[in-house]
Formats: sequence, structure tokens, C-alpha cells
Amino acid sequence: MLYLCLLFLTTVAQIPSTSQQPSPPTDIFLLAGQSNMAGRGGVTNSTLTHHPTWDGVVPPQCSPTPYILRLAADLTWVEAREPLHADIDFLKTNGIGPGMPFANTILMDKPGGRTVIGLVPCAMGGTSIKEWQKGSNLYNHLLSRADASVLSGGKIKALLWYQGESDTENAEDSELYGGRLKKFFTGIRSDLKIPLLPIIQVGIASGEGEYKEGVRRGQFGIDLVNVMIVDALGLPLEPDGLHLTTTSQVRLGGLLADAYRRFPSHPLATPLTNAAPISRISTIFFPFVGFLRFCCHSYV
Repeated sequence: MLYLCLLFLTTVAQIPSTSQQPSPPTDIFLLAGQSNMAGRGGVTNSTLTHHPTWDGVVPPQCSPTPYILRLAADLTWVEAREPLHADIDFLKTNGIGPGMPFANTILMDKPGGRTVIGLVPCAMGGTSIKEWQKGSNLYNHLLSRADASVLSGGKIKALLWYQGESDTENAEDSELYGGRLKKFFTGIRSDLKIPLLPIIQVGIASGEGEYKEGVRRGQFGIDLVNVMIVDALGLPLEPDGLHLTTTSQVRLGGLLADAYRRFPSHPLATPLTNAAPISRISTIFFPFVGFLRFCCHSYV
């Protein structure tokens, strides 16, 4: 009897615990920009308090899993849950953003149990591109969180960037946006020591002012390799006319994942050239990369 009890205890001890925390992230993604990256899906003004409130609705595409982690404000890895930016953009009311649907989509491409995705929220609502320039608090905050994210051995795979609405308020800022954005991208790559870091930016769908087209010209005019643009124009907005709805954020997360899949994964692969919207992204590939994409759609 004692032998059977010992045998049972030994067998139970060898069964993996389903609640066991997975390994640290292997594939790390930086999320930066302003409110639409932080996530305002499902956030509306309460008719009772007249203050922004989140409806708490989490779509299936944003469901948590032990294989998607987020870097919390205290620089620890925790299981990712909406709202991703709750302790980062903490002065604002956060809701659904594109990060979770992006990560869940990417996770479907990966071998089960071998890949843990790490999301690094860094977006801050209401910020302009001038506030993200090299040496600024936001820039340094992004760098410090990026540096902390790789201490456990993971690799930064891409920067997801959604910003520009605050630069639509005057003509000068909108016209200078492209140059400032290029300097930001170049600086981040240099300081992270990842010169060909994949960057996926989002073409703005709205703005706080009337000069949206100037910002969009700057976004679509970026002439850096391994920079893609996903266009949010046309996605439904919340009643404020500025922020994407929950449904739109889920759709955007899928578009960002589609764009990421198009980056060559091998460091010696031919880089992508120039920016183009996801709807016509195939026009920016060199012939070899186009052939590679045709043969191996989910190569990355």
C-alpha cells in the first residue's frame, strides 16, 4: 500500500502543471504612438458622469493566453490582458487597441508551446511627433523599456507605430511631420542597434485638426527600408470622430499581422524598400522577395 501511494505521488509530480508560467518572451514587439495605439476601442463618455468609460467588452481576438505577455510599468512580464496600456497611458481611459489582436494572429503562425510573444506598451495619448524626438522623455522611455524587454533573452522583432493625429492641428507641423518621423525611426533603430528593425506604421484615419492630409503625405513618403504602412483610413470611428472602435482595432490588429508576415525573416534577405499601404504592399518588393512570399507566405 505504501508502495502504491509513493508511486501515485511520483506520477503526479511528473505531470506538468497547466498553471505553470511559460518561458519569457521569445518574440518581442514594441507598441508606440498615441491614443489609437494605446487603445480607445469601447471608450465613450458616460451619460451619467460625462467622463470617458470603457465598456469592458473584450472580443475573442483579444482574449488572453499564457503565451502572450506584456511588459508592465514595473518592467516585469505578466500575462497580457486588455487594456494593454492601463498602467502606461494611466492618465487616460484605455480600452481595446491593436496589440492583442495582432499578437493572437501572429501566435497562430508559430509552433505551439515554442513561441511566447512579448508586447511592450509605450504609447501615450495626445502626444505629437515632436515629443517623440531623440532625447525626449517619451523617446527615452521607449528605449529603456525596449532594453529591459530583452534582458530575459528575447529578440525585438518589430516596432508598431500609430501616431500623428496631434500633428494635424496646424499646417507647419503637418508639413514637417514626414521629416520628423524619419528622424525618429532612424534614431530608434540606431539606439537599439537594430539598423533594419522592421517598422509598421499606421496611416492615420482621423485628426485633432484640419491638416490630416499633410501628416498622411509625410507617413506615406517615408523612404526607409523595412518600413511598411497599414492604412486605417475608412475604419469606423467612435462617436468622438477621433478614435477607432473596438471592431476597427481588431481589424487593424489583423492588418498589422498581415504586414509583419511580409517581412523577410532571415537577416541576409533582401530588405523591403519604401512605404506602401497594405492593400498594395506587393508593389514594394524586389523580385526575389516577391517570389519568396509566393512560395512561403508565412515565412516570418
